[in-house]
Amino acid sequence: MPLLEVRNLRKRFGRTVAVEDVSFAVEPGEVFGLLGPNGAGKSTSMMITCGLLKADAGEVLVAGRKLTPRSRTLKRELGLAPQELAIYPELTARENLRFFGKLYDMGRRSLADRVGEILDRIGLTARADDPAGTFSGGMKRRLNFGIALLHRPAVVILDEPTVGVDPQSRAHLLEAVRDVASEGVAVVYVSHYMEEVEAVCGRVAIVDGGRVLADDTLSNLLGRVGSSVRLRVDRNGAPLSPHLAGHARYEHKAGGVTELVIERNGADLASTLSAAIEHVRSRGGRVENLKTDEPSLEKLFLQLTGQKLRD
Repeated sequence: MPLLEVRNLRKRFGRTVAVEDVSFAVEPGEVFGLLGPNGAGKSTSMMITCGLLKADAGEVLVAGRKLTPRSRTLKRELGLAPQELAIYPELTARENLRFFGKLYDMGRRSLADRVGEILDRIGLTARADDPAGTFSGGMKRRLNFGIALLHRPAVVILDEPTVGVDPQSRAHLLEAVRDVASEGVAVVYVSHYMEEVEAVCGRVAIVDGGRVLADDTLSNLLGRVGSSVRLRVDRNGAPLSPHLAGHARYEHKAGGVTELVIERNGADLASTLSAAIEHVRSRGGRVENLKTDEPSLEKLFLQLTGQKLRD
């Protein structure tokens, strides 16, 4: 049974439709990626999922039980690391963790032990008694993450958890996310960083216009994106033979650049590539450059959501 189920969420603010129809589920031990451009409905969906905002329609189930803004006990099963840091800069790392632990009514001894575990997990033991306001951006993000884990939630929601962090903190956070999932926690990973989602998420949903445009395993999603080999040639090519035309095409770029594109569509790539090069040479042409165009989550994202700038 999924630890988190989001079913057909809808939410309007006046005439603005923020969420039209969002559904997904997250299994125990799964890191589920949620991607979408600005204004796609991610933040509103997450606020509803956390019980901070009431939906106009739809429902959220945590461990099979319906969550509402008044579900105080059930909300304890959720841990949230928001994009806006939820830490007190004047308090030390240890004091921040103790404060939030007391909000969850954690016992004194169990809280002390858990604070020590979290400080070790987020790599802040040596700075435990320094004010959080003196921390680097990466250290603050790690503390923000640690607070979300403190009360041992069944579901953890991470909203842009690595914004503005250094490479070391990013690597540490990603490894910590994998460790948390390995313990059976369901993780929702909301991010604009495609490479991070590819690194830690087994399944991904792409959201835009308040709707889920795609929801599948990472491997299946990447399988929807074509990959190709591109040959840059020094002149506009002659018409391709019928056999070669079934696996390759010309693309004319700005500045008079012509590329012969060979799709990886199940044909013998080596023989097709060899035939394409021979085709160019037999007509007095020359291959100036060769590059591979691999499938990526970013390509699928742009295919589904478009390349127009978002405010």
